[in-house]
Amino acid sequence: MIILHHAAQTRSMRVLWLLNELGVAFETRLHPFDKSLRQPQYLALSPVGRVPALEIEGRPMFESGAMVEYLCEKFPDAGLGRLPGTAERQDWLVWVHFAETISQHVAILTQQHIMLREDAMRSPTVMRLEAARLGKCYGAIEAQLTGAGPQHDYLLDGGFSACDICVGQALYMAQHFARLDGFPATRQWYASLIARPAFQAALPQPGESLLYAREFYEAPGDD
Repeated sequence: MIILHHAAQTRSMRVLWLLNELGVAFETRLHPFDKSLRQPQYLALSPVGRVPALEIEGRPMFESGAMVEYLCEKFPDAGLGRLPGTAERQDWLVWVHFAETISQHVAILTQQHIMLREDAMRSPTVMRLEAARLGKCYGAIEAQLTGAGPQHDYLLDGGFSACDICVGQALYMAQHFARLDGFPATRQWYASLIARPAFQAALPQPGESLLYAREFYEAPGDD
């Protein structure tokens, strides 16, 4: 039995999306993104109280990148991984984990805009710097999709894979703080991803508590 511990609009969304793409049986247990993740029962699954946590084969996992690698190797016939020894393995790993670079900038922006409740705690300078760093990330994706030849449909020549899931989900969160203006290939690639049924199934469902109450968060003075 596979059990995913999930909170809407967090990194656990990438694992939920992947499980939907794999078409395997799993159970989702929803959690609010709050202090309940610090309770002993949940800390036994994720020792620093973060989502996702994954219960699989009787053992817990608590890093989303590791979950992606493990699930792709456990279910290789889905073709979402690039197994050791294959030509695209190196690039696949790079892009799977590049999602975390994007997510770190998103985490800082989420803290600045949402978690710090009082204006005196927030820094418009940090907000602008981190949003600009997201733009650098978008540029890296744009370069990968365009390269020296014709535009790619996906991050790897071999087609859609879990690295598109990981980076695409990171962009879902990042676009609350930095728009894709000026990155046409990335915008087109992202549009194809969000049209996938498995992505749609990973979106917050009615009644789920949301991390982002707004579609976009401007730095003070930018609106």
